[in-house]
Amino acid sequence: MAVVARLRAKDGCPWDREQTHVSLKPALLEEAYELLEAIEKGDPKELAEELGDLLLQVVFHSQIAAEARRFTLRDVILGLKHKLIRRHPHVFAEPRLADANAVLRQRASIKAKERKASRLPSTSLGELPRAMPALARAQRITERASYLGFDWPQIEPVWEKVEEELRELKSAYSTGDKRRLKEEAGDLLFALVNLARFLDLDAEDALAMASDRFVARFSHIETRLRQKGKSPPESSLAEMDALWEEAKKMEREP
Repeated sequence: MAVVARLRAKDGCPWDREQTHVSLKPALLEEAYELLEAIEKGDPKELAEELGDLLLQVVFHSQIAAEARRFTLRDVILGLKHKLIRRHPHVFAEPRLADANAVLRQRASIKAKERKASRLPSTSLGELPRAMPALARAQRITERASYLGFDWPQIEPVWEKVEEELRELKSAYSTGDKRRLKEEAGDLLFALVNLARFLDLDAEDALAMASDRFVARFSHIETRLRQKGKSPPESSLAEMDALWEEAKKMEREP
């Protein structure tokens, strides 16, 4: 806190002094994604460093607010402390709950009561920011709906919903209506995200892994074509497809 205050002082860093809540938005997103990447790598040293970078964003925003006499870092921490206690009555006040799902259902109920008490016009699903990656936001929405009792009891109807949405997308394609096509494509993606939740998979991670596999396989195609003195535009689709299958086969080999 003292270091950041010094950076923001009149004789501090010119760049730090110019920053605002708005100007820091890109840095906040970047640091969050770098932290996620460090978690994926599993390197404790890198994880600790990236947690520090993300913490800096919290301290920086709090310092800007403190200078404007809006709130301080202490206010941020105390607010979080009280929220944690309020949303964990099964730890601090009431009997323990049976399992994690019971905890999540109770938390959804508490959040709904909080929003009702604040008189904010909102759904019990809460206000998930649209800036979130779309797949992650969709999965969080289906999770919250499930905690509130709006969910299928088994996975079979979820499979059927995916097939239904695929049929509707094909039907929309035959009409040539772009608006309807976009809506039906979104419905299919949403149904697939819900299926991922039922399969206990993270849809965002699943798509990220699929994208990585695509890049790796296409890189293999380019490497093999270069060995032949060719490039993708100079090659046939059949030739590239054969190399694609070759890359998939190599993935399966020990």
